[in-house]
Amino acid sequence: MMLLIFREMKPLELVFIILLSIGALQGLIYGAILWINQNPNRTANRFLATILFFFSYRLIVEIFKLFGLGNYDIFYHVFLEFNWIYGALIYFFTKAYVSPQFKLSFKYDWIHFLPVLIEFLWSNFIKTQNFFWDGTRESLSWLGYWGYVVWMHYPTQYIISAGLVIFYILKSERMLSVKDYETYQVIPHKTDWISRILRIMKWYAITILLVVLIDFIFLDYAFNRSYHYPIFIGMALITYWLGLEGFNRKQDIVLKQKYILNDKETAQLKPIADKLKSIMIEAKVFKNPDLTLNILSESIEEKSYLVTKCLNLLFHKKFNDFVNEYRIEELKLLLKDPKNSNFTLLSLAFEAGFNSKASFNRAVKKLTGQSPSHLKSEN
Repeated sequence: MMLLIFREMKPLELVFIILLSIGALQGLIYGAILWINQNPNRTANRFLATILFFFSYRLIVEIFKLFGLGNYDIFYHVFLEFNWIYGALIYFFTKAYVSPQFKLSFKYDWIHFLPVLIEFLWSNFIKTQNFFWDGTRESLSWLGYWGYVVWMHYPTQYIISAGLVIFYILKSERMLSVKDYETYQVIPHKTDWISRILRIMKWYAITILLVVLIDFIFLDYAFNRSYHYPIFIGMALITYWLGLEGFNRKQDIVLKQKYILNDKETAQLKPIADKLKSIMIEAKVFKNPDLTLNILSESIEEKSYLVTKCLNLLFHKKFNDFVNEYRIEELKLLLKDPKNSNFTLLSLAFEAGFNSKASFNRAVKKLTGQSPSHLKSEN
């Protein structure tokens, strides 16, 4: 039977099945690895594994449908929709990744899974209408008939699913933007891959939402395989990539515990911090290309180990980063001054205190995440 179906399939459908199968298999394999792996990110990785499992399940359902299974047969009642769970899972994956000892609380977190519960109950209600349908509208109740129409012939599932994904990704991005907490810090570059995932999945959901709405509003929802295929090929590619990213990052340490100062230490270091700010802003000692920790410490008449302690615990910076931030801000001011329009970027960088092209490039990339030339284009 399967062989006969294969023979009758169009080449495009065969390619579609292969791509979806690869994505689903990848999701299941990496999901299992992430689920059983014991590491510092165990909770976050299990949420990621669950996302992969649900993505794989959805792809498998589409594969079965191409074989003629799931269209008003026994599988129609077995294949259940869980499209409204993705957003909540993405949110809790992000939260678990940047929250130490995160645990899911039924008391506070159940509300986030309410949409998928509604989807589950409503989907089953709609599918039971198949038992009453005799080909006439009168065989169904008002709710059963219109519920079926809205659910099966309108893009309701796509719109709500995409909307939930976008909503929860925006919440996740806001949460990820906070790097500094009372007792710990999030190491910025360690969460870049999560930001990429959120960004790509957000635009994937936005694209689906726009395409479906345009089709519904302007084309009378002439739904066909022309964008049905790309939607699920996109899901397969995201599942494949998500599994690889999760596997490669499963051991990453993204949180750094803060040292909590006592009152005595605060009283000792606060005056040093004030002197450091003053000498940087008023005397601009950062413009000295040969500035070192010892020179800076002598300038404010403090011991170097106390200056280092102050930089680490109050400014949360290393000496070089602390000084280079002032140099970059000074460079931005120099670039804005029309008098310096004929000077090269590197010459102005030297004027701001940098002592080599390599150190300048390295500092700008590290502290701004952009290339040095971008500084000039901003001004």
